[in-house]
Amino acid sequence: MERFLQIFKVKELRNKILIVLGLLVAYRVLAAIPIPGVDAVRLQNYFNSNQLFGFFNFFSGGGLSTLSVVMLGVGPYITATIVMQLMTIIFPKMKEMYYEEGARGQAKFNQYSRLLTVPFAFVESYGFLKLLISQGVIAQPDAFSLIRNVIVITCGSMLALWLGELISEEKVGNGISLIILAGIISKLPSTFGIAVASYTPQLLTAYAGFIVVAVLLIAGIVYLNEGERKIPVAYARRVRGNKIYGGSQSYLPLKVNQAGMIPLIFAISVMLVPQFIAQIVVLFSVKWGTIINNFATGFVANQLYYGIFYFLLVFAFTYFYTAITFNPEEVAKNLQQSGGFVPGIRPGESTEIFFKGVMNRITFFGAIFLGLIAILPTLVQAITGVTVVSISGTALLIVVAVALETMRQVDSQLTVREYEGIE
Repeated sequence: MERFLQIFKVKELRNKILIVLGLLVAYRVLAAIPIPGVDAVRLQNYFNSNQLFGFFNFFSGGGLSTLSVVMLGVGPYITATIVMQLMTIIFPKMKEMYYEEGARGQAKFNQYSRLLTVPFAFVESYGFLKLLISQGVIAQPDAFSLIRNVIVITCGSMLALWLGELISEEKVGNGISLIILAGIISKLPSTFGIAVASYTPQLLTAYAGFIVVAVLLIAGIVYLNEGERKIPVAYARRVRGNKIYGGSQSYLPLKVNQAGMIPLIFAISVMLVPQFIAQIVVLFSVKWGTIINNFATGFVANQLYYGIFYFLLVFAFTYFYTAITFNPEEVAKNLQQSGGFVPGIRPGESTEIFFKGVMNRITFFGAIFLGLIAILPTLVQAITGVTVVSISGTALLIVVAVALETMRQVDSQLTVREYEGIE
C-alpha cells in the first residue's frame, strides 16, 4: 500500500498518470461518437448474437459495438504488426533489420507497420460496413456516404494509434494495450447490472461457481504470464592482459507463454475469413454468397464444433508464433559469441537442439492453457447453465497481462527515483 501511495507523492509520475488517464478519456469520448445511419437496436442484437465480433470489440477498445468513428481501434495496427513479423520469415532482409540492427532496425520496422496500418484500416472498414449493410444493421448508403464513412473510420484508426503512442511515451504502460483495457473495463458496469437484475435464488449456486472459476482463472493467468523456465548459463574465464573476464553464472529465462495473446487474434481472424469471403462472393453470385454466409453462421452456432476448431487453431498458432518470436539458432549463436554455454551442453548445434526441445515442452502447456481460455465462455455456460453472464478468458488474459506490465513500468520508475534521491 505504501508503494502505491508513493505514485501520487512523486509529482512527475503523478503528472504522467494524469496525462495517460486524460488520453484514455479522450479515446472513450471518440468511441461514443457513431457514424451516420446506425440502427442502435439492431446493432446491439447483432453483436449479442455474434461471438466473433464481440471478441473484435475488445481490440477496438469498445468502439466497434457502437460503430463509432474509431470502430476499428488499434485492430488494423495489430494486424499490420503480425503481417510484418510474418514477413521476417519470408524476407531475410526484414529478419536482419528486426533482429540484427538493434533499436534503429526496430524503429524502422515499427514505422513500416504504421504505414501498413493505413491500407489495412481502409480494407477492414469497407469489409465491416458491407457486412453490416447486408445484415440490415446499417441502411444502404449511396456511394459518396460509403466512401466518406470508410475514410472517417480509417482516420479514426490512425488517431487511435496516435493516442496509443502518446500513452506509451509516458512510460507507465503500453498505450495500445491500455486502450484495449479501457474498452474492456467500460463494459463492466453494464455487465454487472445485467447480472444483478437477472439474479434469482435458484441461480445462487451457479453464480457462486462463476465467481470461483473467475478467481481461479485470474490466478492461472498470472501463473501463466509469470511462468518461465530458467536455463542456467555459465561464462568461460578469459584472460586479457592483467585482467580476468567471465567466470560468472547466470540464467536464460524462457517464458511459458512466449506468444502472449497473439494466437487468439490469429485464430479469430481465421474464423472470420468465411464471412468476409461471403461478402466478396455475393457481389458476383448472391446464391453462393448466401450459402457460404449461412455455413459460417451455422458453424459458429454449433458450440461443439466451434469450440473444438477454435481450440485447435489457438493450439497450433501458439506453436507457430512462438517459432517466430523465439529463434533457438539465433539464441545459441549469440550465447556462443558472448562466451556463454549451458552446463553439460556443447556450444553451437547441440545448444540449439537443447533450446528447441525445452521450448517445445513448455509451449505445449502454454498452448493448452491458451486454448482453454479461448473456449472458456462456452465451457462455463455449458456447466453452469447461466447464459446471462459469461467469463471471457480472453478479456481476463488482456486485463491481467496489461495490469502486470503497467505495474512493472511504474515500479521501475519509482525505483529509479529512489536511487536518484540517494544520490
